[in-house]
Amino acid sequence: MGCNIPPPSDSGREPPCPRAVCLRLLSLFFPTARVNLLDRHIFKSVLFTCTGAVALFAFVLMLGNLIRDLLPYLLSGQLPTGTFLRLVWMLVPAVAIYALPMGMLTGVLLTLGRLSADSEITVMRAAGLSLTRIARPIFLLGALGCALGLYVNFESMPRARVQYHKELDETIRANPLSFIVPKTFIRNFKGFVVYVGDKQGTVMRDFWLWQLDREGRTTQLVRAESGRFDYDTAANELILTLTHAQIEERSASNPENFAESPRIGSFEQSEPQRLSLTRLFGAPTVRQKLSWMTYPELRAEEARVAALPVNPDAPKDHARAVMKVTLTVQEKFNTALAILSFALIGVPLGIKVSRRETSANLGVAVLLALGYYMLTVSVTWLDRHPVYRPDLLFWLPNTVFLILGVWLFLRIERPAAR
Repeated sequence: MGCNIPPPSDSGREPPCPRAVCLRLLSLFFPTARVNLLDRHIFKSVLFTCTGAVALFAFVLMLGNLIRDLLPYLLSGQLPTGTFLRLVWMLVPAVAIYALPMGMLTGVLLTLGRLSADSEITVMRAAGLSLTRIARPIFLLGALGCALGLYVNFESMPRARVQYHKELDETIRANPLSFIVPKTFIRNFKGFVVYVGDKQGTVMRDFWLWQLDREGRTTQLVRAESGRFDYDTAANELILTLTHAQIEERSASNPENFAESPRIGSFEQSEPQRLSLTRLFGAPTVRQKLSWMTYPELRAEEARVAALPVNPDAPKDHARAVMKVTLTVQEKFNTALAILSFALIGVPLGIKVSRRETSANLGVAVLLALGYYMLTVSVTWLDRHPVYRPDLLFWLPNTVFLILGVWLFLRIERPAAR
C-alpha cells in the first residue's frame, strides 16, 4: 500500500512538484515510518478543507476593515482600483493570524467528522491503526501552521500593517481634492464642514464652509457662488479663492446665542486663503504600535523601556510599561501556538461529533474559538497589574486546550487498546 518517496531531482531534471515536497515533509516529520496512501489522503483532505475555512474566516474578519477604512475612499474616488486591491492584500496578514486557528479547527472537525460518519475511522482502527497513527498528518499540518503563524506574527503582519497605513496616507495626500464629492457634507477637515453643489476640476459651485469650535458649534459660515481650490505641493497647502461670497460670523464665546446679531460681510472675490493639510490632516507620519513591531524591534523596545529610569513617585508605571511590551511578545507566541492546540483538540472532537453537516462542525469550531479568545481577552485586562503575572497567565488558554485535547484523545484511544 505504501509508495516510495521520490528521490531529490538532479540538476538536469525538473524541480520537484508540490506533491513530492509534501511527501518529503511527511517523511522528515516521521523518519521511522513510510509515508503511505493513508497519510497523503488525510493530509490533503485536511489541508484543502483548512485552506477553505481560513479563507472564509479571513474574508469575514477583513470585511469590517474594508467597509470602515477603505470602501468610503474607493467610492469617493480617492483610491484607484489598483491601490485598493493592493491595500486589501496588505490586510490579509493582519486577519490571517486569527483566521488560521479557527480555520485549522474547522478543517479538522469537518474532515474527521466526515470520515467518522462514513465509518472510515472505524475501519482504520479495526485494521490495527491507533488514533495517534491516524492523526499524525494532522499533527504535522498543525506544526507547519504554528511555524507559519510565528512568521506572520513577527514578520509579515508588522511590515504589512506599517506599509498599509503609509500607503493609504500617501495616496490620500497625493490627490487632496479627491475627497470633495458634490452634494456631500465633507468632514475630513478637523474643525470644518464643507459642502459643494457641483464640482468641475478645481472649480466648485454653490460652495458652503462651516467653521466649528471644539464643541462642534458653528462660529463662522461662508457661502459663495463659486470657489477654486489649488494645491501647493511644496508647502502641502490648499489655496482657496472664493467668488461672490458672503460671510456670517457669530460670537466665539457663545455662538448659539441667536439673540445677538451675527456680523455679516460680502465680497466679489476673496484673497487667496491657505489651508495647511499638515494642520488639518495631521503630520504625514504613522505611529508604530507595539503589535506592528517585528521580533527584533520588540526585543529592542523591551530593553529600551526596561532601561528607563524609575520614577520614585510612580514605580508601578515603569513595571506596567515593561509588562505591556512583554505581553505583546507573549500574545504573538500564543496566537501561533493556538493553531497547534486547535489541531490537537479537533482530532478527538471530530471523531466524537461524527457529523457530516458543515453547520454543526462550524458551530462547534466557533464556540471553541470564542471560549479561547474570551480567556485571552480576560488575561489582557490584567496588563496594568504586573503583580498577577499576566505574562504567565497568557499561556493559560493554550494550556487548557492542550490538556483538554490530550484528555479527550486518551479517552478515545483507550477503548481501542483494550
